[in-house]
Amino acid sequence: MDEPASAPLDFSLYALTEEETAFFKAETGIQSDVELKNHILASYSRGSIYPYPCIRHFAFLRMKISRHPSYQQFLKIVKERLEAIYTDIGCCFGNDIRKTVSDGYPIQQTIATDLCPEFWDLGHKLFKSTPESFPARFIPGDIFELKILAKQPLVSGPELSKLQSFAELSGRVSAIHASSLFHLFDEQQQFELAKIMAALLSSAPGSMIFGSHGGNPTKGVRNETVGNRTMSMFCHSPESWKALWNGGVFPEGVVNVDAFLKETVADGSSTKLYLVWCITVL
Repeated sequence: MDEPASAPLDFSLYALTEEETAFFKAETGIQSDVELKNHILASYSRGSIYPYPCIRHFAFLRMKISRHPSYQQFLKIVKERLEAIYTDIGCCFGNDIRKTVSDGYPIQQTIATDLCPEFWDLGHKLFKSTPESFPARFIPGDIFELKILAKQPLVSGPELSKLQSFAELSGRVSAIHASSLFHLFDEQQQFELAKIMAALLSSAPGSMIFGSHGGNPTKGVRNETVGNRTMSMFCHSPESWKALWNGGVFPEGVVNVDAFLKETVADGSSTKLYLVWCITVL
């Protein structure tokens, strides 16, 4: 997708499900519905410094990871691997990584990254936390700087609190989550991003990369109107997404790829197609 759209903020799109309300109340300590709404809207306004459509649509409130059909498969990993590392790429405010921690994933084994470090800082304001009270590791940066990433012989895993670069995680990550990320890039860049994630991923059976983003029944460019602008983004179909990973990024037969399209209400009324997917090492 092109640069972030300068669409006006629309406070009428604010809405929380019962699950989301309980989660935000537990995380922030705010029990009043009115106070919670005012607090979130204040964070929403601060987030407008980078007005991506997902910010405008309050997507940062959604529990995307826990609604993913592979979420229980993901949580199972840490029960089977005592030091399993999980990373969220394009983490935005950090909602998903906080949800996984609240559901039992060890915080010392989590690491997040985003191009905009301000989002992570805003996440602390949104959730009323500090780096000390929520010590998940965060490393800002452009993930594409890891294009030359190559897997190194496995040695003892890095201590995440001292990690300086994602390059140190080559071949060591058990689970990677990425939502509303791939559709920001063109076809070639999506392929490069997929290769980077594959290089980070552990080769142990069950290791996984999962998420969701804009999709299409057929591979190609999709145009969308956001505010007063028309934006275009490249979207894979379930079939082309499977081919990208199985036989493209990975040798054929090394991974299993699940992918399907799902209709999602994006702005309170219109529906958009999202590609929901999971790549699992066999």
